[in-house]
Amino acid sequence: MFFQHIFEKSLAHSSYLVGCQAKGEAIVIDPKRDIDTYLKIAEENKLKITHIAETHIHADYLSGSQELAYVTGAKMYLSDEGGEDWQYDFEHVGLKNGDKIEVGNLIFEVMHTPGHTPESISFLLTDTPATKEPVMIFTGDFVFVGDIGRPDLLEEAAGLIGTKELGAKQMFESLKKFQALPDYLQVWPAHGAGSACGKALGAVASTTVGYEKIRNWALQFDSNEKGFVDYLLADQPEAPAYFAMMKKLNKTKRPLLIDVPKWAKLTYIEFEKAKDFGMKVIDARIKTDFSQFHLPGTLNIQNNKTFNTWMGWMVNYQEPIVLIIKEDEVEEMTRKLMRIGLDNVYGYITPTDILSNFSSLQSSILIDADTMENYIGNDEVQILDVRGEAEFKEGHIEGAKHIFVGYLPKRYNELDPTKKIALHCQAGDRATIAQSFLESKGFEVENYSGGIADWKLNQKPLVK
Repeated sequence: MFFQHIFEKSLAHSSYLVGCQAKGEAIVIDPKRDIDTYLKIAEENKLKITHIAETHIHADYLSGSQELAYVTGAKMYLSDEGGEDWQYDFEHVGLKNGDKIEVGNLIFEVMHTPGHTPESISFLLTDTPATKEPVMIFTGDFVFVGDIGRPDLLEEAAGLIGTKELGAKQMFESLKKFQALPDYLQVWPAHGAGSACGKALGAVASTTVGYEKIRNWALQFDSNEKGFVDYLLADQPEAPAYFAMMKKLNKTKRPLLIDVPKWAKLTYIEFEKAKDFGMKVIDARIKTDFSQFHLPGTLNIQNNKTFNTWMGWMVNYQEPIVLIIKEDEVEEMTRKLMRIGLDNVYGYITPTDILSNFSSLQSSILIDADTMENYIGNDEVQILDVRGEAEFKEGHIEGAKHIFVGYLPKRYNELDPTKKIALHCQAGDRATIAQSFLESKGFEVENYSGGIADWKLNQKPLVK
């Protein structure tokens, strides 16, 4: 048996290429959209990709199953569980609980595991030349290392009211199937630490059933369904706005992107015309560089491991995008955006070209803990906390208004445009996004970039 785990850190996404070397056949499970990764692995190991499978309709990234099927001719094996509202709308081999997929000498048995989503399935792998018993399970967003998939995404991101309680109860029942599996079984999930598909995912790539029985909080409730449901639904992180679009695109036939696109490098004249035309300009430099100088009206979303997620929060799928990025980051960022379907990129310009050709640059106003403390009770200043709801509840600066940064595009009109804003997050990254966004809307903004982490170091008081 050939086995390779492919981890994409910007979305904390895991996919798998598993092959039967005796027969030269391989299956890819939960592929990302830049499919050249799998084609290269298969070629290097003299395997032909004959099967493509998904554990569920993904919400956090755009699946590459359709692209991979088009290029390789492999069949797609997808869930037909969950009812008619949760069916894929394109040609595929439908899977039900107990069905089996044969890939050479390998057998993948389907186990319906609803909870995260109604159609969610897991795959039990048996390597038949070695054993008659399963040795691995691919759980998708069902069971993670130390956590389980959240059932509230359909309601929070897609607006399907009432689905989270039902999903939580389905998850409780599905976990009974998991607990009945052998302790030695290796568990390979679709996500690791950093994913928004759970609230406390572990950082290691895989686990075992036995380890999760003693380690995973979700398997400690015995018959207490209510306690399980209450805990599962409490304090889940905000569901990124783009998740609803991913759900839509992943279940329907759509235009395919079989190669990594090549973005146009713009001259400063072309860039200026695009900016004047109203295209959204994303400055992807690190926050410290952005604060020193930037073009007015640009949005700072740093090219780090959460770049995709914040782009999905702050940019819609209709508006064309122009990026300010370094030349050596172009391919990396192209892949990051194609993985969430943000294909409407007009082109890019480098920071050097900005420095060389534009004189109307500005710097960000950064403040320290003492300045922020002096603003408490000042009627001329709005203190704004842009962290998540759970973080805010744990403790916040007195008098702070709370709007999560990802909600600002829809809620910034709740702020008074006649008053200065002094904002912060936990350690500065989200606050920089918020500052640049609000300044683009005409607000006067100061950024306490040290955030709550610095506030605590200075032993300043928090309220609940």
